[in-house]
Amino acid sequence: MSAAPEISPDAHVAAGAHVGAGAQVGTGAVIFEGVRIGPGASVGVGAVVHPGTEVGEGCVVEDQVVLGKRPRLRAGSSAAVVQGGPLVLAAEVTVCCGAVVYAGSRIGAGTIIGDQAQVREGVTIGARSVVGRGSAVEFGVRIGERVLIQTDVYVTAGSVVEDDVFLGPGVITTNDDAMGRHPAGQPLVGAVFRRACRVGGGVVLVPGVVIGPEAFVAAGAVVTRDVGEREVVMGVPARAVRRVSDADLIERWR
Repeated sequence: MSAAPEISPDAHVAAGAHVGAGAQVGTGAVIFEGVRIGPGASVGVGAVVHPGTEVGEGCVVEDQVVLGKRPRLRAGSSAAVVQGGPLVLAAEVTVCCGAVVYAGSRIGAGTIIGDQAQVREGVTIGARSVVGRGSAVEFGVRIGERVLIQTDVYVTAGSVVEDDVFLGPGVITTNDDAMGRHPAGQPLVGAVFRRACRVGGGVVLVPGVVIGPEAFVAAGAVVTRDVGEREVVMGVPARAVRRVSDADLIERWR
């Protein structure tokens, strides 16, 4: 027989919400209408789960997390083109203390969203990836599987991060050469990180650059042009200095 959910008497669970077998809802948590909490999931103290959010089986939602937040946009914001819909967390996702994950995003199985991180609307994150503490993933970003995004990384809108990419602490991406002074409707162009590339701490990338598969960008570099497959670049501006060896390819380190 399935275990009944454990819901704190100090939590608020709307009548139209569903809390699965064996799930736990902590003190002061608020679960709105239409939310589905999967079997064995846990929702921590003071967490807020907004309408329609789906929390998969075995997920861990820690204290003070906000799930399914709706964006509040300025007039003319480029984010207005992002489609809505519910936030969906696949099985075994962990969302750590104080993180905010917006409606309209999909988080893959086993992914971890770190303390105080922000994941905006329209984002997709593949299975077993990590978004580090205090990092921000802007609207419409696509992130693959097994991606490691370290502390205080800024992934700007329109970026693509393919499978097995590593982004070191403090990496900053940009998407607007004119810094706001461009015609209305002009698309923003983020960075593209191809499969298994690695980007060191404190790197800055200008709008639209492509980091090739298995490329290596040394810490502190400023990337102003595309980096080719397996190139090692460093400096300000970043320059190619050698190639990634066969011994250092991702297949050797799984």
